[in-house]
Amino acid sequence: TLRLGAEAHLPDTAATHGWSPEFRRTPSWPFVPTSPSPAFVASDPQLSYTDRGDARLYMKVGIEHYRKEPDNSFTQLETTFHDLIAYRGAAEQGAERLAKGDNIIADGRVRDYSYERNGQRYEGEEFIATRIGHDLARTRYEVDRSERTSGRDAAAFTGPQQAAPSTAAAIGM
Repeated sequence: TLRLGAEAHLPDTAATHGWSPEFRRTPSWPFVPTSPSPAFVASDPQLSYTDRGDARLYMKVGIEHYRKEPDNSFTQLETTFHDLIAYRGAAEQGAERLAKGDNIIADGRVRDYSYERNGQRYEGEEFIATRIGHDLARTRYEVDRSERTSGRDAAAFTGPQQAAPSTAAAIGM
């Protein structure tokens, strides 16, 4: 599973203005664990529906890149921007909870695509997010822990019930 917003950096400064051919194969999104790489929502999330009626969320995300220096400091490189797509539940929840400027993390995979429009061939890649949410290290918010009334069964998320102590245990037998 790939993680968007995981700690990452580009392999060298030559890759700052796009992916080097070697890096595109490994995969093309930068996920090398060495320096912090926050991801953020760079465009207003757009919710639409597929022909089958499934929710589809689209947004541009930005990834900040850093290079670790010999003195253990980090130099910020150019931010790159990517297409992020989510479907079904992840799309509905993302549309409801995410906004432009939010810091996020996501699990998913990179998918290459190509299409033709008006005789012109277009190619690109997009990150298909299976899970997406706010980056806890960079986002302040309050959690609503009230009982859920729709969606998943709320009972599936309740903690284990503790049995009442027996009379014998209560009086120290």
